[in-house]
Amino acid sequence: MYEISAKFSISSAHFLRNYEGKCKNLHGHNWNITVYVRGCELGPSGMLIDFNALKKYFKIIESELDHACLNDVDYFKQRNPTAENISEYVYNRMSDLFKDDKIGNAQISKVSVYETQNCEAAYYR
Repeated sequence: MYEISAKFSISSAHFLRNYEGKCKNLHGHNWNITVYVRGCELGPSGMLIDFNALKKYFKIIESELDHACLNDVDYFKQRNPTAENISEYVYNRMSDLFKDDKIGNAQISKVSVYETQNCEAAYYR
């Protein structure tokens, strides 16, 4: 089994509904996101997936979330834009992008989101 990871970041605002505390007010974060990809077989080039392909997918997700109020993104209209839910969103979007490009030898294994340097949430199946 092989596993690689790549990191990217977004800056966005959010507020938490049904929450008592400072985070119920609109505020922003510089979210650091790590995507883990695993698979059993390398492609003909000796890579699980080209890092440039991952960067292409990151750009798509960045265009959806970067410099946005996450509460306005359809996915987060019915769920709080917490680090946990952001990690699930990125996991699902990356998985969909893999399917769209017919990447069959690799799959998303985990997505980790850092809200701050010391606070991390992760999603995996």
